Amino acid sequence: MPTLTDQKLGWIGAGRMGYAMAERLAKGGCDIAVWNRTKAKADPLSKHGAKVVNQLEELSTRDILFVMVSTYDDVKEVLNKALAKGKPTMVVECSSISLEGSAELRKFLNAKSIEYLAAPVSGNAKVIKAGKLTFVVSGPKSAYEKAKPYLDMMGVGSSYVGEGELARIAKICHNVMLGVVIQNLCEITILAQKAGMPRHAFLDFLNKSVMGSMFTRYKTPTLVNLDFHVTFTPKLLRKDLDLGLDAGKEFEVPMPLTSLTRDLLQQMIGNGMTEEDFSTLLLMQAKASGIELQPENVKVSDGLA
Repeated sequence: MPTLTDQKLGWIGAGRMGYAMAERLAKGGCDIAVWNRTKAKADPLSKHGAKVVNQLEELSTRDILFVMVSTYDDVKEVLNKALAKGKPTMVVECSSISLEGSAELRKFLNAKSIEYLAAPVSGNAKVIKAGKLTFVVSGPKSAYEKAKPYLDMMGVGSSYVGEGELARIAKICHNVMLGVVIQNLCEITILAQKAGMPRHAFLDFLNKSVMGSMFTRYKTPTLVNLDFHVTFTPKLLRKDLDLGLDAGKEFEVPMPLTSLTRDLLQQMIGNGMTEEDFSTLLLMQAKASGIELQPENVKVSDGLA
């Protein structure tokens, strides 16, 4: 019977997301080698059994190479170096990149006889640590079956949606919903507060109702206590809303709510609110509503424990 050490894994990128994902594979006993631009950020993975390498080229002989970086330019840069002295049998690309970039990457890898899976994720570092990360995957079905055990180790499972770049469309749709839902959640939370309700009381009701979700629950501590540590920046969300609007144009799908949410997000960015979490949209909504928010300092669950 195949084991999780049958395949030698390579991992590129140990940022907030990449580190937590690679950590789960290392803790699970996988044979994994990790590279990060700033090596010191990846070094702690060695205590879980990962090999932290100095050069990208050291990953070229790994069987399956995972990539989790910020932009398509980063993807191209790291893969060009990683493939300089050899090649893996498969690349699993988990970053949020465009349809065009993903298709270009598939063509590049196919020319080298390397299988390619587009495998963007849903979640953040806290979600990963709670074991609730999910993947949406597209590419050759046979490649997916080989990678599936490792994808599933990092969370609650993966969804195969077909060939080509369909996973990119799914992730774009997902993040468009993220933007629209957080704006709506901020609007109704401020409406409830201005009518006289504590934010924690309103959100407690919402989370227990049929409208509650994993997302509304894990954003509740942020909205109640105004702790806007970064899970996803406003500029990254703007990038994904732009990708959604571009896809809407390509496929002739009107997206009026997405367009309006993008304008509100741009307004926030224009006011210099760029370094904290995207949920600072709550502060913009409060300002537009004529109220100043204070932390409620109430201990509330994020639903992830």
